Amino acid sequence: MIDPVLLRETPDVVRNSQRARGSSVELVDVAIAADAERRAAILEFENLRAEQNAFGKLVAAAPKDEKKALVAQAQELAARVKAANQRATDAENAFLETARQIQNIVIDGVPEGGEENFVTLREVGEKPVFDFEPRDHVELGESLKLFDLARGAKVSGARFYFLTGVGARLEIALMNLALDRALAAGFTPLITPTLVRPETMDGTGFLGEHADEVYYLPADDLFLTGTSEVALAGFHMGEILDIAPAAADAADADAGAGAAPTSKRYAGWSTCYRREAGSHGKDTRGILRVHQFNKLEMFSYVLPENAEAEHEALLSYQEGMLTDLGLTYRVIDVAAGDLGSSAARKFDTEAWVPSQETYRELTSTSNCTTYQARRLDTRYRTESGKTAPVATLNGTLATTRWIVALLETHQQADGTVVVPEVLRPYLGGLERIVAP
Repeated sequence: MIDPVLLRETPDVVRNSQRARGSSVELVDVAIAADAERRAAILEFENLRAEQNAFGKLVAAAPKDEKKALVAQAQELAARVKAANQRATDAENAFLETARQIQNIVIDGVPEGGEENFVTLREVGEKPVFDFEPRDHVELGESLKLFDLARGAKVSGARFYFLTGVGARLEIALMNLALDRALAAGFTPLITPTLVRPETMDGTGFLGEHADEVYYLPADDLFLTGTSEVALAGFHMGEILDIAPAAADAADADAGAGAAPTSKRYAGWSTCYRREAGSHGKDTRGILRVHQFNKLEMFSYVLPENAEAEHEALLSYQEGMLTDLGLTYRVIDVAAGDLGSSAARKFDTEAWVPSQETYRELTSTSNCTTYQARRLDTRYRTESGKTAPVATLNGTLATTRWIVALLETHQQADGTVVVPEVLRPYLGGLERIVAP
């Protein structure tokens, strides 16, 4: 949820953000009006409550012969207080319902528009050139017995698959490489739940415009997560985190005995589930767009003023993985209308897929500022002793989809695939994938 103070004091910032996203600007005025009604209702209740407290002291001190009449007045006042309290509660709920529909405020510099209006920040690496007719990842995967699409469909339906033999090992190798990188960067590993309660799913912003992507189990009132970001965001729901205040020196905070850390970093390994609603006919071949996959997700809780620096750090870890795996890629600044409700800025890294002669998304990293933390009530204690929402960020470090780019980029004329050197220790020294 956005900051109510920001909404009240700088509504044009909120309007401009909604406009850049292509979302309702009128909703901002509805929320401002609801906020005014909420504050008025709260003030009315607080005034009546103060009057009731003062009147209670008057009744207690009154002579016995006057108390009967005063008690009747006290009862009438109590009824008014109760009614005012209900109006304040209703007004609060009405405001929250409206304010939660407003998407996160985009950061200055994010391009306006929809999916096609992204800005390319950089392209890295040389696109592979082959002196033979390159195969796509489906041909390679099936000839090398890396996955079985037909049996996946037989068992579970379209867009399901089995990873088999070296294919299964390859995914585990990718995840372990990513996990080692995350550990070296100070992330605590977690294997997260993949079923979460509605308040957790809603708190991360996934039950808005993309709710049709989510699998729901009505008998249990639980949702299957499409990313471990959901569980990681809920991990500290309702907590006050021990994070150093803004004025603390980062080096001292990290090094000092017993000092509070300046951030909390987690790496969540989980299976992910997506309905892929509305994607009928898109990427139906292979393992590029599927209903179930594995992923290692970075997630950070930081001070709001450190969020943009942390965002760049997460992106650098992703780029380091892509470079060391020998993949050609580009980094794009995603346009406002394609961010999703929680993100204030998102960078996608897209690898070159030779068979499609285009870049395809492998990872994304989002700065959600304090939007999720407000919804999930995750805070830190400021120097003044008050509490304030933390900022949350997320970024993928490895996922099943990476296999597509790896196979196509490193294929050889004889149908084998060279294993990137950085992955070989995780595959028992295997240098080349050959047909069994």
